[in-house]
Amino acid sequence: MESGNVAWILVSAALVLFMTPGLAFFYGGMDRTRNVLNMLMMNFYCILVIPVLWVVVGYSLSQVPFDNDFIGNFDAWMLNGIGIDDNGGALATIAYLGMFAAITPALISGAVADRMKFSAWAIFVPVWSLLVYVPVFKWVFGGWLGQRGSLDFAGGTAIHVNAGIAALAAVLVLGKRKGWPQDGHPPHSMPLVMIGTGILWFGWFGFNAGSALAANGQAAQAFMNTFLAAASAGLAWLLVEWKRDGHPTNLGAASGIVAGLVAITPAAGYVSGASPIFIGLIAGVVCCYTVRLKTRFGFDDSLDVVGVHFAGGLVGSLLIGFFANPEFFGGEFMEGIFYGGSVRLLAEQALANGVAIVWSFALTYAIMKVLQRTIGIRVDAEAESTGLDLALHSETAYHGGGLH
Repeated sequence: MESGNVAWILVSAALVLFMTPGLAFFYGGMDRTRNVLNMLMMNFYCILVIPVLWVVVGYSLSQVPFDNDFIGNFDAWMLNGIGIDDNGGALATIAYLGMFAAITPALISGAVADRMKFSAWAIFVPVWSLLVYVPVFKWVFGGWLGQRGSLDFAGGTAIHVNAGIAALAAVLVLGKRKGWPQDGHPPHSMPLVMIGTGILWFGWFGFNAGSALAANGQAAQAFMNTFLAAASAGLAWLLVEWKRDGHPTNLGAASGIVAGLVAITPAAGYVSGASPIFIGLIAGVVCCYTVRLKTRFGFDDSLDVVGVHFAGGLVGSLLIGFFANPEFFGGEFMEGIFYGGSVRLLAEQALANGVAIVWSFALTYAIMKVLQRTIGIRVDAEAESTGLDLALHSETAYHGGGLH
Protein backbone atom coordinates (compact mmCIF):
# COMPACT_ATOMS: atom_id res chain seq x y z
CA MET A 1 0.00 0.00 0.00
CA GLU A 2 1.35 3.43 -0.91
CA SER A 3 2.38 5.63 2.00
CA GLY A 4 -0.15 8.33 1.06
CA ASN A 5 -3.00 5.84 1.29
CA VAL A 6 -1.71 4.57 4.62
CA ALA A 7 -1.65 8.14 5.92
CA TRP A 8 -5.27 8.70 4.84
CA ILE A 9 -6.40 5.49 6.55
CA LEU A 10 -4.62 6.47 9.77
CA VAL A 11 -6.24 9.92 9.73
CA SER A 12 -9.63 8.34 8.99
CA ALA A 13 -9.19 5.90 11.87
CA ALA A 14 -8.58 8.81 14.23
CA LEU A 15 -11.68 10.57 12.89
CA VAL A 16 -13.82 7.48 13.46
CA LEU A 17 -12.45 7.09 16.98
CA PHE A 18 -13.46 10.71 17.67
CA MET A 19 -17.02 9.82 16.67
CA THR A 20 -17.59 7.73 19.80
CA PRO A 21 -16.98 10.64 22.20
CA GLY A 22 -19.14 12.69 19.83
CA LEU A 23 -21.88 10.09 20.14
CA ALA A 24 -21.47 10.19 23.91
CA PHE A 25 -22.02 13.96 23.92
CA PHE A 26 -24.95 13.64 21.50
CA TYR A 27 -26.65 11.00 23.65
CA GLY A 28 -25.55 12.62 26.92
CA GLY A 29 -27.17 15.91 26.00
CA MET A 30 -30.39 14.14 25.06
CA ASP A 31 -30.39 12.24 28.34
CA ARG A 32 -31.43 13.57 31.74
CA THR A 33 -29.11 15.39 34.15
CA ARG A 34 -28.95 12.54 36.63
CA ASN A 35 -27.92 9.98 33.99
CA VAL A 36 -25.54 11.87 31.70
CA LEU A 37 -22.33 10.40 33.16
CA ASN A 38 -23.73 6.90 32.88
CA MET A 39 -24.41 7.53 29.19
CA LEU A 40 -20.88 8.84 28.67
CA MET A 41 -19.47 5.81 30.46
CA MET A 42 -21.52 3.37 28.36
CA ASN A 43 -20.02 4.89 25.23
CA PHE A 44 -16.46 5.21 26.48
CA TYR A 45 -16.58 1.62 27.73
CA CYS A 46 -16.97 0.52 24.12
CA ILE A 47 -13.66 2.14 23.17
CA LEU A 48 -12.01 0.46 26.14
CA VAL A 49 -13.07 -3.13 25.60
CA ILE A 50 -13.78 -3.49 21.88
CA PRO A 51 -10.32 -2.54 20.50
CA VAL A 52 -8.79 -5.23 22.71
CA LEU A 53 -11.39 -7.77 21.65
CA TRP A 54 -10.94 -6.77 18.01
CA VAL A 55 -7.19 -7.35 18.06
CA VAL A 56 -7.42 -10.58 20.05
CA VAL A 57 -10.01 -12.32 17.90
CA GLY A 58 -12.61 -10.03 16.29
CA TYR A 59 -10.60 -9.02 13.23
CA SER A 60 -9.48 -12.56 12.52
CA LEU A 61 -13.00 -13.98 12.74
CA SER A 62 -14.49 -11.23 10.61
CA GLN A 63 -11.90 -10.93 7.83
CA VAL A 64 -9.45 -13.86 7.68
CA PRO A 65 -9.59 -15.23 5.07
CA PHE A 66 -11.41 -12.38 3.37
CA ASP A 67 -13.40 -14.31 0.80
CA ASN A 68 -14.87 -17.23 2.74
CA ASP A 69 -18.62 -17.40 3.13
CA PHE A 70 -19.71 -17.33 6.77
CA ILE A 71 -17.01 -16.79 9.39
CA GLY A 72 -13.26 -16.33 9.52
CA ASN A 73 -10.66 -18.29 11.46
CA PHE A 74 -8.01 -17.73 14.11
CA ASP A 75 -5.02 -17.32 11.80
CA ALA A 76 -4.67 -13.62 12.65
CA TRP A 77 -5.38 -14.10 16.36
CA MET A 78 -3.53 -11.43 18.39
CA LEU A 79 -2.32 -9.91 15.10
CA ASN A 80 -0.42 -13.09 14.32
CA GLY A 81 1.43 -12.71 11.02
CA ILE A 82 0.58 -9.02 10.62
CA GLY A 83 3.69 -7.02 9.79
CA ILE A 84 4.74 -3.64 8.38
CA ASP A 85 6.11 -4.81 5.05
CA ASP A 86 3.41 -2.89 3.12
CA ASN A 87 4.16 0.46 4.79
CA GLY A 88 1.97 -0.67 7.65
CA GLY A 89 -1.13 -0.79 5.47
CA ALA A 90 -2.45 -3.96 7.09
CA LEU A 91 -2.05 -2.57 10.60
CA ALA A 92 -3.64 0.73 9.57
CA THR A 93 -6.63 -1.08 8.05
CA ILE A 94 -7.09 -3.31 11.11
CA ALA A 95 -7.00 -0.25 13.38
CA TYR A 96 -9.46 1.55 11.13
CA LEU A 97 -11.92 -1.35 11.14
CA GLY A 98 -11.51 -1.62 14.90
CA MET A 99 -12.91 1.89 15.28
CA PHE A 100 -16.03 0.75 13.40
CA ALA A 101 -16.33 -2.23 15.73
CA ALA A 102 -16.12 0.07 18.75
CA ILE A 103 -18.82 2.55 17.80
CA THR A 104 -21.38 -0.04 16.65
CA PRO A 105 -22.46 -1.33 20.10
CA ALA A 106 -22.20 2.23 21.42
CA LEU A 107 -25.11 3.13 19.13
CA ILE A 108 -27.33 0.75 21.12
CA SER A 109 -26.66 2.60 24.38
CA GLY A 110 -29.06 5.38 23.44
CA ALA A 111 -31.99 2.99 23.33
CA VAL A 112 -31.42 1.51 26.80
CA ALA A 113 -30.67 4.83 28.53
CA ASP A 114 -31.82 5.56 32.10
CA ARG A 115 -32.46 2.00 33.24
CA MET A 116 -29.88 -0.63 32.27
CA LYS A 117 -27.37 -1.98 34.77
CA PHE A 118 -23.82 -1.09 33.86
CA SER A 119 -22.69 -4.58 34.88
CA ALA A 120 -25.10 -6.02 32.31
CA TRP A 121 -23.88 -3.53 29.70
CA ALA A 122 -20.27 -4.50 30.43
CA ILE A 123 -21.06 -8.10 29.52
CA PHE A 124 -23.49 -7.33 26.72
CA VAL A 125 -21.04 -5.26 24.66
CA PRO A 126 -18.31 -7.88 24.05
CA VAL A 127 -20.78 -10.77 23.77
CA TRP A 128 -22.93 -8.90 21.26
CA SER A 129 -19.87 -7.86 19.29
CA LEU A 130 -18.67 -11.44 18.90
CA LEU A 131 -22.02 -13.14 18.31
CA VAL A 132 -23.82 -10.48 16.28
CA TYR A 133 -21.49 -7.82 14.87
CA VAL A 134 -18.62 -10.06 13.75
CA PRO A 135 -20.77 -12.51 11.71
CA VAL A 136 -22.85 -9.78 10.06
CA PHE A 137 -19.72 -7.77 9.25
CA LYS A 138 -18.20 -10.89 7.71
CA TRP A 139 -21.25 -11.71 5.61
CA VAL A 140 -21.52 -8.19 4.24
CA PHE A 141 -17.81 -7.50 3.66
CA GLY A 142 -16.34 -10.51 1.90
CA GLY A 143 -18.83 -13.18 2.96
CA TRP A 144 -21.82 -14.70 1.27
CA LEU A 145 -24.01 -11.60 1.18
CA GLY A 146 -21.29 -9.49 -0.36
CA GLN A 147 -20.40 -12.23 -2.82
CA ARG A 148 -24.01 -12.42 -3.95
CA GLY A 149 -23.84 -8.76 -4.94
CA SER A 150 -25.20 -6.61 -2.12
CA LEU A 151 -23.40 -3.29 -1.60
CA ASP A 152 -22.48 -1.59 1.65
CA PHE A 153 -19.74 0.98 1.27
CA ALA A 154 -19.17 1.99 4.89
CA GLY A 155 -21.57 0.04 7.09
CA GLY A 156 -25.23 0.89 6.54
CA THR A 157 -26.25 -2.75 6.86
CA ALA A 158 -23.40 -4.10 8.98
CA ILE A 159 -23.41 -1.21 11.46
CA HIS A 160 -26.55 0.95 11.48
CA VAL A 161 -29.26 -1.53 10.54
CA ASN A 162 -27.51 -4.13 12.68
CA ALA A 163 -27.28 -1.93 15.77
CA GLY A 164 -30.66 -0.29 15.18
CA ILE A 165 -32.65 -3.52 15.14
CA ALA A 166 -30.58 -4.79 18.09
CA ALA A 167 -31.68 -1.68 19.97
CA LEU A 168 -35.31 -2.62 19.37
CA ALA A 169 -34.76 -6.16 20.67
CA ALA A 170 -32.93 -4.82 23.73
CA VAL A 171 -35.66 -2.39 24.77
CA LEU A 172 -38.38 -4.99 24.30
CA VAL A 173 -36.65 -7.14 26.91
CA LEU A 174 -35.62 -4.24 29.14
CA GLY A 175 -39.01 -2.58 29.33
CA LYS A 176 -40.11 1.05 29.59
CA ARG A 177 -38.68 3.78 31.77
CA LYS A 178 -40.68 4.87 34.79
CA GLY A 179 -43.19 7.51 33.71
CA TRP A 180 -42.71 7.00 29.98
CA PRO A 181 -44.27 8.32 27.80
CA GLN A 182 -46.27 10.63 30.08
CA ASP A 183 -43.24 12.46 31.54
CA GLY A 184 -41.74 13.27 28.16
CA HIS A 185 -38.07 13.11 29.24
CA PRO A 186 -36.79 16.10 27.21
CA PRO A 187 -33.06 16.59 26.52
CA HIS A 188 -31.27 18.24 29.44
CA SER A 189 -28.61 20.07 27.36
CA MET A 190 -29.17 21.01 23.76
CA PRO A 191 -25.74 22.69 23.52
CA LEU A 192 -24.20 19.31 24.36
CA VAL A 193 -26.36 17.67 21.69
CA MET A 194 -25.25 20.18 19.07
CA ILE A 195 -21.58 19.79 20.01
CA GLY A 196 -21.96 16.03 19.70
CA THR A 197 -23.65 16.46 16.32
CA GLY A 198 -20.77 18.58 15.05
CA ILE A 199 -18.21 16.03 16.22
CA LEU A 200 -20.16 13.20 14.59
CA TRP A 201 -20.40 15.09 11.29
CA PHE A 202 -16.67 15.84 11.40
CA GLY A 203 -15.72 12.26 12.22
CA TRP A 204 -18.11 10.83 9.65
CA PHE A 205 -15.88 12.08 6.84
CA GLY A 206 -13.35 9.51 8.00
CA PHE A 207 -16.11 6.95 8.44
CA ASN A 208 -17.29 7.23 4.84
CA ALA A 209 -14.44 8.66 2.79
CA GLY A 210 -11.93 6.50 4.64
CA SER A 211 -13.81 3.39 3.54
CA ALA A 212 -12.31 3.79 0.08
CA LEU A 213 -9.10 2.62 1.84
CA ALA A 214 -7.17 4.96 -0.45
CA ALA A 215 -6.76 8.68 -1.03
CA ASN A 216 -8.46 8.58 -4.42
CA GLY A 217 -11.43 9.83 -6.39
CA GLN A 218 -13.88 7.48 -4.70
CA ALA A 219 -12.83 8.87 -1.32
CA ALA A 220 -13.41 12.40 -2.59
CA GLN A 221 -16.84 11.41 -3.91
CA ALA A 222 -17.76 9.76 -0.61
CA PHE A 223 -16.61 12.91 1.21
CA MET A 224 -18.84 15.13 -0.93
CA ASN A 225 -21.78 12.72 -0.64
CA THR A 226 -21.45 12.72 3.15
CA PHE A 227 -21.50 16.51 3.25
CA LEU A 228 -24.54 16.84 1.00
CA ALA A 229 -26.67 14.06 2.48
CA ALA A 230 -26.26 15.32 6.04
CA ALA A 231 -27.16 18.87 5.07
CA SER A 232 -30.20 17.91 3.02
CA ALA A 233 -31.53 15.49 5.64
CA GLY A 234 -31.16 18.08 8.40
CA LEU A 235 -33.00 20.59 6.24
CA ALA A 236 -35.76 18.11 5.43
CA TRP A 237 -36.32 17.20 9.09
CA LEU A 238 -36.39 20.87 10.06
CA LEU A 239 -38.96 21.76 7.40
CA VAL A 240 -41.18 18.79 8.25
CA GLU A 241 -41.38 19.61 11.94
CA TRP A 242 -41.76 23.33 11.20
CA LYS A 243 -44.77 22.55 9.03
CA ARG A 244 -46.13 19.79 11.26
CA ASP A 245 -45.48 21.23 14.74
CA GLY A 246 -45.24 24.95 14.04
CA HIS A 247 -41.60 25.40 15.05
CA PRO A 248 -38.13 24.25 13.93
CA THR A 249 -35.99 22.84 16.74
CA ASN A 250 -32.30 22.31 17.36
CA LEU A 251 -33.03 18.68 18.24
CA GLY A 252 -34.77 18.23 14.90
CA ALA A 253 -31.84 19.72 13.00
CA ALA A 254 -29.37 17.54 14.90
CA SER A 255 -31.44 14.38 14.45
CA GLY A 256 -31.87 15.11 10.74
CA ILE A 257 -28.14 15.59 10.23
CA VAL A 258 -27.41 12.26 11.89
CA ALA A 259 -30.17 10.56 9.87
CA GLY A 260 -28.59 11.84 6.67
CA LEU A 261 -25.14 10.66 7.74
CA VAL A 262 -26.55 7.23 8.51
CA ALA A 263 -28.44 6.99 5.22
CA ILE A 264 -25.50 7.94 3.02
CA THR A 265 -23.12 5.56 4.78
CA PRO A 266 -23.95 2.44 2.72
CA ALA A 267 -24.13 4.42 -0.53
CA ALA A 268 -21.29 6.91 -0.08
CA GLY A 269 -18.92 5.41 -2.63
CA TYR A 270 -21.58 4.26 -5.10
CA VAL A 271 -23.62 7.38 -5.89
CA SER A 272 -22.79 10.72 -7.45
CA GLY A 273 -24.14 14.09 -8.54
CA ALA A 274 -27.42 15.08 -6.90
CA SER A 275 -28.13 11.55 -5.62
CA PRO A 276 -26.87 12.21 -2.07
CA ILE A 277 -29.20 15.20 -1.84
CA PHE A 278 -32.20 13.04 -2.73
CA ILE A 279 -31.06 10.29 -0.35
CA GLY A 280 -30.71 12.84 2.44
CA LEU A 281 -34.10 14.43 1.77
CA ILE A 282 -35.84 11.05 1.78
CA ALA A 283 -34.05 9.90 4.93
CA GLY A 284 -34.80 13.15 6.75
CA VAL A 285 -38.52 12.87 6.08
CA VAL A 286 -38.76 9.12 6.76
CA CYS A 287 -36.78 9.25 10.01
CA CYS A 288 -38.67 12.32 11.24
CA TYR A 289 -41.87 10.32 11.12
CA THR A 290 -40.35 6.99 12.16
CA VAL A 291 -39.17 8.26 15.55
CA ARG A 292 -42.82 8.75 16.50
CA LEU A 293 -43.60 5.06 16.04
CA LYS A 294 -42.15 4.23 19.45
CA THR A 295 -45.03 6.03 21.13
CA ARG A 296 -47.61 4.48 18.86
CA PHE A 297 -46.31 0.92 19.35
CA GLY A 298 -45.18 1.30 22.94
CA PHE A 299 -41.47 0.47 22.82
CA ASP A 300 -39.30 2.86 24.83
CA ASP A 301 -36.36 3.63 22.56
CA SER A 302 -35.02 6.38 24.81
CA LEU A 303 -32.90 8.38 22.34
CA ASP A 304 -34.39 7.32 18.98
CA VAL A 305 -31.82 4.74 17.92
CA VAL A 306 -34.42 2.71 16.03
CA GLY A 307 -35.98 5.70 14.32
CA VAL A 308 -32.67 7.20 13.19
CA HIS A 309 -30.11 4.42 12.83
CA PHE A 310 -32.30 1.48 11.85
CA ALA A 311 -34.66 3.44 9.62
CA GLY A 312 -31.91 5.66 8.19
CA GLY A 313 -29.57 2.76 7.49
CA LEU A 314 -32.33 0.73 5.85
CA VAL A 315 -33.49 3.65 3.69
CA GLY A 316 -29.95 4.41 2.51
CA SER A 317 -29.17 0.79 1.79
CA LEU A 318 -32.32 0.20 -0.23
CA LEU A 319 -31.87 3.43 -2.17
CA ILE A 320 -28.59 2.05 -3.52
CA GLY A 321 -30.82 -0.11 -5.70
CA PHE A 322 -32.08 3.08 -7.34
CA PHE A 323 -29.15 5.49 -7.27
CA ALA A 324 -26.03 3.29 -7.75
CA ASN A 325 -23.92 4.83 -10.50
CA PRO A 326 -22.06 2.18 -12.54
CA GLU A 327 -19.23 4.60 -13.35
CA PHE A 328 -17.93 4.19 -9.80
CA PHE A 329 -17.52 0.41 -9.65
CA GLY A 330 -17.67 -2.67 -11.86
CA GLY A 331 -19.53 -5.95 -11.82
CA GLU A 332 -22.73 -7.39 -13.22
CA PHE A 333 -26.20 -6.11 -12.29
CA MET A 334 -24.68 -3.36 -10.12
CA GLU A 335 -26.45 -0.47 -11.82
CA GLY A 336 -29.21 1.26 -9.92
CA ILE A 337 -32.67 1.37 -11.47
CA PHE A 338 -32.25 5.08 -12.29
CA TYR A 339 -29.04 4.23 -14.20
CA GLY A 340 -30.49 1.51 -16.41
CA GLY A 341 -30.24 -1.41 -14.00
CA SER A 342 -32.79 -4.06 -13.16
CA VAL A 343 -34.39 -4.74 -9.79
CA ARG A 344 -31.74 -7.35 -8.99
CA LEU A 345 -29.49 -5.00 -7.03
CA LEU A 346 -32.47 -3.74 -5.06
CA ALA A 347 -33.41 -7.37 -4.32
CA GLU A 348 -29.89 -8.12 -3.08
CA GLN A 349 -30.00 -5.06 -0.85
CA ALA A 350 -33.31 -6.21 0.60
CA LEU A 351 -31.98 -9.73 1.17
CA ALA A 352 -28.81 -8.55 2.91
CA ASN A 353 -30.72 -6.26 5.22
CA GLY A 354 -33.37 -8.88 5.90
CA VAL A 355 -30.71 -11.39 6.96
CA ALA A 356 -29.01 -8.82 9.18
CA ILE A 357 -32.34 -7.86 10.77
CA VAL A 358 -33.36 -11.43 11.59
CA TRP A 359 -29.94 -12.47 12.91
CA SER A 360 -29.36 -9.35 14.96
CA PHE A 361 -32.83 -9.20 16.47
CA ALA A 362 -32.91 -12.88 17.42
CA LEU A 363 -29.42 -13.02 18.91
CA THR A 364 -29.76 -9.71 20.74
CA TYR A 365 -33.08 -10.76 22.23
CA ALA A 366 -31.50 -14.05 23.37
CA ILE A 367 -28.45 -12.32 24.89
CA MET A 368 -30.64 -9.89 26.81
CA LYS A 369 -32.88 -12.71 28.05
CA VAL A 370 -29.89 -14.70 29.34
CA LEU A 371 -28.54 -11.65 31.14
CA GLN A 372 -31.98 -10.89 32.54
CA ARG A 373 -32.30 -14.37 34.03
CA THR A 374 -28.77 -14.46 35.44
CA ILE A 375 -27.35 -11.15 36.69
CA GLY A 376 -30.37 -8.98 35.83
CA ILE A 377 -30.40 -6.16 33.31
CA ARG A 378 -32.38 -3.38 34.97
CA VAL A 379 -31.54 -1.14 37.91
CA ASP A 380 -33.95 -1.06 40.84
CA ALA A 381 -36.67 1.57 41.13
CA GLU A 382 -34.73 3.66 43.64
CA ALA A 383 -31.65 3.88 41.40
CA GLU A 384 -33.81 4.81 38.43
CA SER A 385 -35.44 7.59 40.43
CA THR A 386 -32.29 9.03 42.04
CA GLY A 387 -30.17 8.63 38.91
CA LEU A 388 -27.69 6.15 37.51
CA ASP A 389 -24.77 8.53 37.89
CA LEU A 390 -24.87 8.34 41.68
CA ALA A 391 -26.23 4.82 41.97
CA LEU A 392 -23.79 3.15 39.58
CA HIS A 393 -20.77 5.45 39.39
CA SER A 394 -20.82 7.55 42.59
CA GLU A 395 -20.49 10.73 40.52
CA THR A 396 -22.62 13.65 39.42
CA ALA A 397 -22.24 15.68 36.26
CA TYR A 398 -23.57 18.89 37.78
CA HIS A 399 -23.37 20.20 41.33
CA GLY A 400 -25.84 22.47 43.04
CA GLY A 401 -28.79 21.69 40.77
CA GLY A 402 -31.83 19.50 41.22
CA LEU A 403 -32.16 16.02 39.82
CA HIS A 404 -34.23 15.79 36.66
